[in-house]
Amino acid sequence: MTDPRPFTTADLYDERGEQLMSCPRQFLDLGGVRAFSGPVRTVRCFQDNGLVKAVLNSPGDGAVLVVDGHGSMGTALMGDMIAEAAVRNGWAGVIVNGPVRDRVALAGLALGVKALGSNPRKSAKDGAGEQDVPVVIEGVTFRPGRTVWADEDGILVEG
Repeated sequence: MTDPRPFTTADLYDERGEQLMSCPRQFLDLGGVRAFSGPVRTVRCFQDNGLVKAVLNSPGDGAVLVVDGHGSMGTALMGDMIAEAAVRNGWAGVIVNGPVRDRVALAGLALGVKALGSNPRKSAKDGAGEQDVPVVIEGVTFRPGRTVWADEDGILVEG
């Protein structure tokens, strides 16, 4: 039986090899969509999801938001309401280097979500952080505008 999805990360890596960077950090699949791709947008923040909320409440045009929460597990950087806004605004997915919350609700949304885990604790809402800057996770650089692909096997991004 063939996979109906347009790609698998394993096949993409086999085809393109070192043109792609493979993110070694192990993320959980928490959204209702397991395979997603699109142009990279980024947010860098620490225990403050105000900027994440603002970006996901803007038109996504099929992009994937990569959120570098510095790997901190102290507070969730996205929950169901922000994720619902992402769906309404046409985002393909969100990759969070940190935790999310509302896992059951996220699993029911038509959105790709990868995160390190979950934490019910809310984050600050000050909007501190940076947007659309290169973000490095485990030595892999996510540059705005480059393409990212994610599925159950992992995450690839154009070098």
